[in-house]
Amino acid sequence: MPVRTTRALRALILATVTALCLPATAARSASGDFGPLPPQNPATAANGTATMHGDSASSDTTPYAGPGSGTVHWSRTALASACPTVVIGSDRRPVALCTTIFGRTPTVHLLDPATGADLAALELPKGSLFGGVYAYLDNTDALVVVDGDANLLRIGHHPTAAGWTLTVDQSTPLVASIPSGDSIVGLSPGWDGRVWFATASGVIGTADTSTGSVRTISTGEGVQNSISTVPGHTAVATDHALYLLAEAPDGTPTVEWRAPYDRGPGRKPGQLSWGTGATPSFFGPSTGTEYVTITDNAAPHENLLVYRVAGGPTPVCTTPVLTQYPASGTEDAVIASGRSVFVTNTYGYPYPALPAGAPASVPASAGFDGGLSRVDLDADGNGCHPVWNSDVKSAALPRLSLADGKIYTVTVSGPTGSVGAQTFASYSYATVDPATGAQLSSSWIGLGLLYNPLQMTGTTGADGTLYQGTETGVLRVTRG
Repeated sequence: MPVRTTRALRALILATVTALCLPATAARSASGDFGPLPPQNPATAANGTATMHGDSASSDTTPYAGPGSGTVHWSRTALASACPTVVIGSDRRPVALCTTIFGRTPTVHLLDPATGADLAALELPKGSLFGGVYAYLDNTDALVVVDGDANLLRIGHHPTAAGWTLTVDQSTPLVASIPSGDSIVGLSPGWDGRVWFATASGVIGTADTSTGSVRTISTGEGVQNSISTVPGHTAVATDHALYLLAEAPDGTPTVEWRAPYDRGPGRKPGQLSWGTGATPSFFGPSTGTEYVTITDNAAPHENLLVYRVAGGPTPVCTTPVLTQYPASGTEDAVIASGRSVFVTNTYGYPYPALPAGAPASVPASAGFDGGLSRVDLDADGNGCHPVWNSDVKSAALPRLSLADGKIYTVTVSGPTGSVGAQTFASYSYATVDPATGAQLSSSWIGLGLLYNPLQMTGTTGADGTLYQGTETGVLRVTRG
């Protein structure tokens, strides 16, 4: 059987098994009317565990119930690395993409699903400080990532007589297709098998890893966040505009529409770049793909912007969020599900390092208040309205479970300035009610940089275990 046919058959089986294994109520939250999940991308592992944001649509939802609001147990895997991406494949073995604290070397780790122990590690050539953050797990359980030499890699994990090993099973060079000194920022697979990518300088392209063919266009605008894909569409947010793209028969990206946004007077404190801090998220009450959303960088309060995918560059919703504070902004993607969007406030969050060339923030500094906002689309889909503002001080990018109707995150209290966040701040596992914004539970984890989640998002496995990347490793949280 040809390789392409085999992979297509595996993808079909994966999608079918995933659908059959989910309870009929999985698309309905216990506390509200959320869902459906976005379509299952045939090129990725199952929705909820395939990408940093759960799925290729970047919904930041999961079909799996988490550890819940009762007693939990936790353990920490020390990796001396910040670990922004934890993904889980069909064999339920977590794969983490991390960057070492010393040397800033991208490293892939295979973790033991029973204990969280580090089973195998593979260092990759390093590039820019925040390059290589975004990766995804494909439908063969291989991690797809770009290394510092601009090679598009598929990294597999394989049993050996001594345990496990991580190997580069496929490498596709992209360096000839991007400007010298540029770096790949975002990755996401299309439905036809090609891999979409975006670079820091605004080059957007597709790569066919079976033939090595690469096709690109340039926007001339910077990109600092990942990209998102649903059937027939790819969304890329530059530091000036949101782009919706399709592709020509040969794979060349084509712009369907471009929607400029208010990028504000400068980079806000608590952001890593000047412009939107959000990866675009597809969502909708019917197919999970009718709308696409980002936040802008307007001052003093950012706006949530929602566009109808088929409607062009005029937003159906523009509303300020997190208005309970003097100012707001975010470096997080939103949670988007059904008719609801949840926005996290990172304004003033003290990152320990910034990307090279990041401009000074405006203002120069600010305290971190945290907070969440929920905004719902109007029933006719032509507007939106705030539902609640919450003072939950989230130090992680939250994730909504469609199985148990809870938002999962890590909160912070105590001194959260640049020194305090690394030494004296207190971090807790927490759940939030998406219907009201009320905090449902809090379980203390620890102090300082060992537990600082750095606004990274957690991933819940099919067994209910939550894996949360931190500044120095990975937390593993299970039901008590």
